[in-house]
Amino acid sequence: MRVPNHIAIILDGNGRWAKAKGMPRSYGHVKGCANLETICDDMKELGVKYLTVYAFSTENWKRSREEVDSLMNLFRNYLKKCIKISRKNKMRVRVLGDITAFDEDIQQKVRELEEFSKDYEELFFQIALNYGGRDEIVRGIRKLAQDAVDGKVSPGEITEDVFEGYLDTAGIPDPDFLIRTSGEQRLSNYLLWQLAYTEFYFTDVAWPDFHKPELIKAIEKYNERDRRYGGVKEE
Repeated sequence: MRVPNHIAIILDGNGRWAKAKGMPRSYGHVKGCANLETICDDMKELGVKYLTVYAFSTENWKRSREEVDSLMNLFRNYLKKCIKISRKNKMRVRVLGDITAFDEDIQQKVRELEEFSKDYEELFFQIALNYGGRDEIVRGIRKLAQDAVDGKVSPGEITEDVFEGYLDTAGIPDPDFLIRTSGEQRLSNYLLWQLAYTEFYFTDVAWPDFHKPELIKAIEKYNERDRRYGGVKEE
């Protein structure tokens, strides 16, 4: 089985999964977070090198205060626990998005996790927190514009490769495969630049129920795809 080098996932359906079981949405987020730890193990075992997950978008602040507060506490616990997961899987962790919107203690946990895991190379794990594809591009343009003002880059030197260096994903290859759980079939402002030639897979399975057999099923579908990057297949 040909395994994608980089898989991106939109972790969707935690709240609906919990509601179907008569539980609060926060219960679904806790179970979804636990499943993420298991999936990291599965990805490493299968030979996936890069995993990027959409955990909290720039639009998710619109949710109820109760749910947002619950998610913030979940992030606090997970970021701390992720150090142990990182050590176990020899996994480098990077957080994508604008973390300055979070409380200082969460920002500090992000910095500690990234520093702790920076030398690991067996699995590269990116977590998108307070992330939006449009916001990422705008922030990248601002940094590029400032470098242009400072004389560090001229307009004629700006290429796709140069601009990619200003994105949150600088140095990370584009995803080969995107998985979205729980039935929705849209990108929801996720990795808009990076997904230009990515293969998409949508499943009705909610994220807390997306276990290894579902992951393998998705990768098998990926193996049926013919990736031509705009070219024509030779007969």
